[in-house]
Amino acid sequence: MRQLHPDLWITDSPLRFLGLEVGARMTIVRLPNSELLLHSPIAATEDLMRAVKALGTVTFLVAPNKLHHLFLGEWQRAFPEASTYVAPGLDTKRADLTITGILGDEPESGWKEVVDQVLMGGFPFVNEVVFFHRPSATLIATDLAFNISASSPPMTRLAFHLAGIYGRLAPTLLERLLVRDRTVFRQSFERILVWPFERVVVSHGNVSEEGGREELVRGYSWLFGQPRTP
Repeated sequence: MRQLHPDLWITDSPLRFLGLEVGARMTIVRLPNSELLLHSPIAATEDLMRAVKALGTVTFLVAPNKLHHLFLGEWQRAFPEASTYVAPGLDTKRADLTITGILGDEPESGWKEVVDQVLMGGFPFVNEVVFFHRPSATLIATDLAFNISASSPPMTRLAFHLAGIYGRLAPTLLERLLVRDRTVFRQSFERILVWPFERVVVSHGNVSEEGGREELVRGYSWLFGQPRTP
């Protein structure tokens, strides 16, 4: 577990996607009163649950898009008192889960004092909700972008080299193809850029500690048709 801020941590685990090891990341936000929000939960090992419990009370489990939900059931069983919020569409995809609410453009009352959010419109296959942790000026995303570099296995590095996005924060061609309404998606992206973030946490690859805002804007230059000022 790595601490990014007095109330913000990340922890990683292996994950293969399309035959490549891309890793997975859970972000832990400590809210007022030592309540914890677990963003994109990874496998609930005994060691990890013990470390999480040491940080506070697990109060919210968040599945931020339609692809990041595999381990929610494990965390629900371990922390049945926690509320679960999921991206639109997961309520029908995962009927086996006990779901408290569906994420949207407005933050839930339990975290609105320190965390903002935007639902990425025009991106229906994923329906990603992006978060902003105000105290640490951190953007928390899942598949909005990847940041694969030297810490990844050779085949993963090769694949991202061939895709032209190795070593930088950017979406893959798959994300670009999955944007079905570019105008609506761009409007959502513009809302993200209102937030004064510098650090960017994604689920796959490195954390961009400084300059993440500029990197993300460069990665999405295709969305605006011309260079955009961060």
